[in-house]
Amino acid sequence: MSPSLGGPGGKPLSEADLAEVHLVGKPMPTDRLRGWLVAGFLAVFGGFVRLQNLGFPTDKGTPVFDEKHYVPQAWEFLRNGGYEDNPAYELTVHPPLGKQMIAIGEWLFGYNAWGWRFTAALCGSLMILMIIRIARRLTRSTLLGGIAGVLLISDGVSHVQSRMGMLDIFLAFFVLMAFGCLLLDRDQVRQRLAIAAREGWVTESAYGPWLGFRWWRFLAGVSLGLACGAKWSGIFFVMAFGVLTVLWDVTARRAAGVARPWRGTILRDLLPGLWAFVGVALLVYLSTWWGWFMSETGVDRHLADEAGHHGWYDVLPMALRSLWQYSGNVLNFHEHLVTPATGQHPWESKPWTWPMGLRPMLYYYDGGTVSCGEQRCVSATMLVGTPALWWVSLPVLGWGLWRMIGRMDWRYAAFVVAYMAGLLPWFANLDRQMYYFYATPLPAFLVLGIVLVLGQIMGTARDGYERRGTGLLVVALYVGVVVANFVWLWPILNGDSITETHWQQELWLPSWR
Repeated sequence: MSPSLGGPGGKPLSEADLAEVHLVGKPMPTDRLRGWLVAGFLAVFGGFVRLQNLGFPTDKGTPVFDEKHYVPQAWEFLRNGGYEDNPAYELTVHPPLGKQMIAIGEWLFGYNAWGWRFTAALCGSLMILMIIRIARRLTRSTLLGGIAGVLLISDGVSHVQSRMGMLDIFLAFFVLMAFGCLLLDRDQVRQRLAIAAREGWVTESAYGPWLGFRWWRFLAGVSLGLACGAKWSGIFFVMAFGVLTVLWDVTARRAAGVARPWRGTILRDLLPGLWAFVGVALLVYLSTWWGWFMSETGVDRHLADEAGHHGWYDVLPMALRSLWQYSGNVLNFHEHLVTPATGQHPWESKPWTWPMGLRPMLYYYDGGTVSCGEQRCVSATMLVGTPALWWVSLPVLGWGLWRMIGRMDWRYAAFVVAYMAGLLPWFANLDRQMYYFYATPLPAFLVLGIVLVLGQIMGTARDGYERRGTGLLVVALYVGVVVANFVWLWPILNGDSITETHWQQELWLPSWR
């Protein structure tokens, strides 16, 4: 028996103790206060970075780029008391929650850039707090959690999307929240099984014990419902996280010594899991339409009465039938939003370009009215991922796949599944118009994957002094490169006035132009 598995006084551990160690794994760090101080400090600092000069840029005081859709729609929520009533050329094609979130800022600060961007910046800042806590739990390291926060602060996509009155940052926020809840649920399940193993009743049934109500899984379902209430692409994460939690339940029961872990998971966990991920998420999604349900003049509120269509949904109340038909029209819009043969959008991109950020997006450009001390000046805001982060995505993903399949490393499995859930579904319809901001949920999970790799490079406390010191040096140098890269991109992430020469130097690749 390995000495590391010895009990007090060097005595061998019992089978129950071994099962508990195998189940729970490495314990969480004991520096709880320092962990929260690190997370709080970096979140506040990141919030300052996100909020500075939030009111710029604008298009002569009006929204820029796709803000022009969602900002006035959010204002309608305030004007009408919770719903939209202007079809806007039938471009009310997203669920209401993201626009309701924007409306909160407009209610606080008015119809101005600070108002329509404040809640996006707030969610972007809270994502920094969440990523630190999630990375700390994933790696069992306060240091690596802090590094995750620094990396997310330094990501260009997260920075720009946190400063735009658009919907994608809200999707990313709720998806990351759901992921954090899943990690907590995994740990809680294993702790409950460890108690059952210690008390000797974990194997009383060949299927293992019932695990009680799983609050963290329930909250994951709530978060996923809110994600779908921001954008429908949240459904990709519902499916992916559902599969992930089933696999975690199976491996937990197997690690506890359950004779039939698959059947035990199906009999004990599957139906409650479906309720959490489908039933709860659906109810939460429907609740985001509260204003629409209460209205009489909301967009397509009485579509079932007016259209006269019939189908299986005739058994539903009239309001739900109208929402179903309205949603069908929205789905039809998205299915036929294809890339035209001529006149394509100049900044359209396809998903194979997203992992390395090969085709960013220009949100704002002013090359004629700004000054910088020279004759030719430029002010531009570009959605571009920090290359020092995004350009390592494919190697990190490849390493993650190897660790997931070859080493059965659950931490890398969590990263790979979450990252792929935000990327792979977009390959299903390559004719559709797509843009780089669809990748907004990806950087948080990319950061987690990078942090896992950095943890391996850094080594453990059991490694020798030289090995540990070299690993720390490599990690520090990499983090420094990411921060320096972010500082270099700062002018084009924030619309600062720069010279034409500097502007050209910022555009590293031909595809960035």
